[in-house]
Amino acid sequence: MASNPVHVAPVSQFLQPSFQQALSHWNRTRLAPALPDEGWLDTLDRDHRMLRLEGRFIEELRADVVEEAAAAPTDPHGFIDWFEGLKQTGPGQGDPLFPWLRDHAARDDIRWFLRQEAAGEAGFDDLVAYTQVKMPDRAKLELARNYWDEMGRGNIKGMHGPMLGQLVDILDLASRIETTVWESLALANAMTAMATARRYAWHSVGALGVIELTAPGRSAATAAGLRRIGLSGSQRRYFDLHAVLDVKHSQDWNAEAILPLVTEDPARATAMAEGALIRLRCGERCFARYRAHLGVA
Repeated sequence: MASNPVHVAPVSQFLQPSFQQALSHWNRTRLAPALPDEGWLDTLDRDHRMLRLEGRFIEELRADVVEEAAAAPTDPHGFIDWFEGLKQTGPGQGDPLFPWLRDHAARDDIRWFLRQEAAGEAGFDDLVAYTQVKMPDRAKLELARNYWDEMGRGNIKGMHGPMLGQLVDILDLASRIETTVWESLALANAMTAMATARRYAWHSVGALGVIELTAPGRSAATAAGLRRIGLSGSQRRYFDLHAVLDVKHSQDWNAEAILPLVTEDPARATAMAEGALIRLRCGERCFARYRAHLGVA
């Protein structure tokens, strides 16, 4: 028996606080380590329902970028040139929020911004780990090297996640899903969906790669703002590190993951383009919402 096609709702139906909060709570629960329990059948029913909703959410985001992504070259070097050009021309690039954070934001403004960012953080290390499953060898090795850097190369003091956690503690950024703007939740939910659903694995490679490509400038501006309000080098280390390390990460990701993957199958280029543009559009929505809240012209 043929299955009924899943209806894709009009754009923005899922870009609402209540849906993004529900999706965030579900992601937090389903990805947490757990033990067997007697309600596992009910959990599977819940997961099935949420997976369908998550899929419709991602398909809305895809519909918003599919035309632009289809125009990206599919030959390996042409695609790399297009992809690297997103640093200048992609959605949200050059947003005035970050010069303002660097030069003018008060301490409480920076705290609010970082509270939103931290609450919406999906965990780059975990996203890379999910994405690399069953990847071709050369790309898998590059993602492994990236993951190892995220893990502090085996030194707990160098792990990137706890670095951000330390900053959260220093600035007393206690946050909850319910007090996080939906745009930040949507970004994290989109990244989680692309990494965990294997039909979006190539999208995730593009989305993660464009983070490495575009993050250094924003990280540098944030680090400068933290320095201006009096945080020490060790306290702002997370952003200082990403302002520098992600430049090398981006170069390696493009050369050792994206290039060979597209060489092997040009169709992957379009999926990676969609993933990159989804990530950038989600970021663009965040920046606009942050500026509106903070009163940045």
